[in-house]
Amino acid sequence: MLAKRKLGGQGLEVSAIGLGCLGMTQAYYGPADDAESIATIHRAIDLGCTFFDTAESYGPFANEALIGRALKGRRERVTIATKFGFKFNYGSEGGVAFDSRPKSIRAAVEGSLRRLATDRIDLLFQHRVDPAVPIEDVAGTVGDLVREGKVLYFGLSEAGVGVLRRALREHPVSALQSEYSLWERNLEADVLPALRELGVGLVAFSPLGRGFLTGEAKRAEDYPEGDYRRNDPRYQGSAFDANVKATAIVQAIAAAAGVKPAQIALAWALHKSADIVPIPGAKRRRHLEENVAAAAVALDAAQIAALDEALGPGRIAGQRYPDVAMAAIDR
Repeated sequence: MLAKRKLGGQGLEVSAIGLGCLGMTQAYYGPADDAESIATIHRAIDLGCTFFDTAESYGPFANEALIGRALKGRRERVTIATKFGFKFNYGSEGGVAFDSRPKSIRAAVEGSLRRLATDRIDLLFQHRVDPAVPIEDVAGTVGDLVREGKVLYFGLSEAGVGVLRRALREHPVSALQSEYSLWERNLEADVLPALRELGVGLVAFSPLGRGFLTGEAKRAEDYPEGDYRRNDPRYQGSAFDANVKATAIVQAIAAAAGVKPAQIALAWALHKSADIVPIPGAKRRRHLEENVAAAAVALDAAQIAALDEALGPGRIAGQRYPDVAMAAIDR
């Protein structure tokens, strides 16, 4: 069974590896299969992987509903994290916009509670910082929801240090969710030191580099239409070639240890600090089991140093998102 890790100083404990559920209902990484996804969730619980990450925007809404169905009769055994913060526009132009107005937060929470078939959200994240709404108003609204028992803990996603500090003056923040992996090290200069100083945990999404660190990546154009990786800058052109070379060390260390490259990538994140909880995505039991097994992979100081050197900041080619998504990150 997986060990537990603490996120923040408010009492939140979660499994050392969580399960990112995004891909279960969106064709980012191949077609959805509800039956297999639900079986994967059930298998995760059996293995002690009991921290599930979803969001109202995943689908939208369909992911929370799937999680709610999967956890029927199992709710008390798990920790659920979900997110608010987008306004969904189904008009002629489509698309999304930020919306963290207090009344919208309340509406989002009521919708999430209904879809998740639960009476409380264990960890509620603001999905992206809304520049039109003071973070103090956001934190205050979530604080009210905590006092009402509808939310237990508060988190921010992709927020910068300044926003985090301001939020903390209004209400405790247990976790920051952000991309962090061997492949993406942007937090190390400023954000990680601030998290340690402030006693805030890190929930690390995309700890496998959206699949690149598994050693099975293909060029962007080799993925089917609708797959996220077709538009990922790091999967395209010369960046892909450079990144294959840069990440070869992960495969080399995995081969020497007799484990999977993905397990080396997750073990690296787990070794970095006891307050980091990676949430690799998986919608098949086979991948879930491999990910959970990474908790038993030991890396020595020399291996960690070699990984840090080969994949340090600036060693990966291409930005981590297309421009429009990069603009939504508060850094």
